[in-house]
Amino acid sequence: MISVELLRRYPFFAGFDHDQLRALAMATDEHSVDAEHTFFNEEEMLSNFFLILEGTAALTIKIPDREAEQSNNNHITGDFITRDINIGTLEAGELFGWSALIPPYEPTASVKALSPCRVVSFNTETLRRTMDEDCAFGHTMTLKVAQIIRERLRGRRMELLTEYA
Repeated sequence: MISVELLRRYPFFAGFDHDQLRALAMATDEHSVDAEHTFFNEEEMLSNFFLILEGTAALTIKIPDREAEQSNNNHITGDFITRDINIGTLEAGELFGWSALIPPYEPTASVKALSPCRVVSFNTETLRRTMDEDCAFGHTMTLKVAQIIRERLRGRRMELLTEYA
């Protein structure tokens, strides 16, 4: 468990009252990981979301590798040889793994540490129960997650505009 005061330092947690921050803090563990650590891969079932306290991580997705020879069988089954591409970098103060709060609880990307990282992991099974029991908490958490999604979409849109403009 981390302190409520640690959570207060990060903008994501603005708008939560003290009891709600305490519920969040009680659902946490702090971890340190080495560079290259994979937090999760896309389409895995998630039970945690994360706050980066120190370090950087990459959001990656798998795409078909155009340089690899793909067999006809690969085309029929959709089982392509893939490679990872970086679609974003996450830094201290940012959250990732929000998919652990939204059904079907599968991430839309993978996340890998680019440097040694210190993170807080939030047990979302516990938080989803709290969200169900406390509608105000659930509402605030849902709005906060929606803001993360909005900002990520805006960031991708701007990258696409600059690339194709």
